[in-house]
Amino acid sequence: MAVEKVNSSSSLAEVIDRILDKGIVIDIWARVSLVGIELLAVEARVVIASVETYLKYAEAIGLTTQAAVPNA
Repeated sequence: MAVEKVNSSSSLAEVIDRILDKGIVIDIWARVSLVGIELLAVEARVVIASVETYLKYAEAIGLTTQAAVPNA
């Protein structure tokens, strides 16, 4: 697959539109320990996408069934 380089600049609106269309996931996991003792653990997952994109992929991995069930 060839890599195509485009020298045109993108506006902020085009970048935001592309992110919302395709989505972006930032997954962070960090652990701070001193002499084998865990002092701090951080786990974060940030998902930025349009609602339509999120629901499409959430349904594919089975996350929407949990959200659709009302609590009794």
